[in-house]
Amino acid sequence: MSEKNHCIDLNCDLGEYEFPEQGDNDAAIMPFISSCNIACGGHAGNTEVMAQTIRLAKAHQVAIGAHPSYPDRENFGRRPMDIPHRELKASIRDQILLLVDRANQQQISLNHVKPHGALYNQAAEDLPLATLLVETVAEIDNKLMFFGLAHSAMATAAEQVGVRFVAEAFADRAYTAHRTLVPRSQVGAVINDPDTMLSQILHMVRGQPIQAISGEWLEIQAQTICLHGDHPGSAITAKYLNDGLLAQDIRIQPPTHL
Repeated sequence: MSEKNHCIDLNCDLGEYEFPEQGDNDAAIMPFISSCNIACGGHAGNTEVMAQTIRLAKAHQVAIGAHPSYPDRENFGRRPMDIPHRELKASIRDQILLLVDRANQQQISLNHVKPHGALYNQAAEDLPLATLLVETVAEIDNKLMFFGLAHSAMATAAEQVGVRFVAEAFADRAYTAHRTLVPRSQVGAVINDPDTMLSQILHMVRGQPIQAISGEWLEIQAQTICLHGDHPGSAITAKYLNDGLLAQDIRIQPPTHL
């Protein structure tokens, strides 16, 4: 395949604030991504912020998705919760449907669902939990895509349930030899250098191996790359990565077009 035929989706978690006037950073990032994952009340966000983020995405032709989490606003959804699966399923369903309702009000459809935080990390390794999430999505709309960590239990669950899985990788995170993310508590887990981020994306898009934190070479097959929007200078980094990909003749577009 020639390089001009390569393409990738760039996604970002947005709407993770409480007041509309706090949305300047989201507005700065939106022109440089092709998909966004909107917080829908579990860890952050509210209906007013959801509506504002949907309007912004619609203006920039960015595909929208729900970003549900454990119902834990106090800890921003970053801590695992031991709650009954029935209760968790009801919470995830309510979160997604809340965003569906706000999207319907603006005549726009959801494209995908991507879990947040601890829920995402656990579902990457816990097949029953991943299956619960994918089944919940399928019950709402089996045309919704499911974004999850490449080569994880979420991919297995989506295949078993019959939901289209979009394999996700990270521009700013280091990988273990098992193709999982290095825990943030470990030195070197987060990549801060934009050139290193761009190199990692380019290797994955071109099917070339990347180096794990322990030195092994890994192939990560991904269709979407997550850019974190809550880091200092994240909008500047998003523009740099977008420009760098386009300069290499790599198209940036949502997975509906891949």
